[in-house]
Amino acid sequence: MRVVGKRKERPISPAANAEMLAEGARFNDEMHRMPGGDITGMRKGVYLFKTHAEANQHQEACLVAGMVELAMRRRK
Repeated sequence: MRVVGKRKERPISPAANAEMLAEGARFNDEMHRMPGGDITGMRKGVYLFKTHAEANQHQEACLVAGMVELAMRRRK
């Protein structure tokens, strides 16, 4: 096995930390810069499900919709 890079394990803290918030914001910004990073496929709103299976099915449908949208954008 080959190890590439180093990852710091962050301790879980009960108090908020500005450094961790900034790191999370940078990660979020980088994800949005990726191709298709702005597509979630999930519309805004509050979703209520009776079961976890129903929620998982909805999440999968939204993921597929996002993948289709990205494929259509790339096709143009």
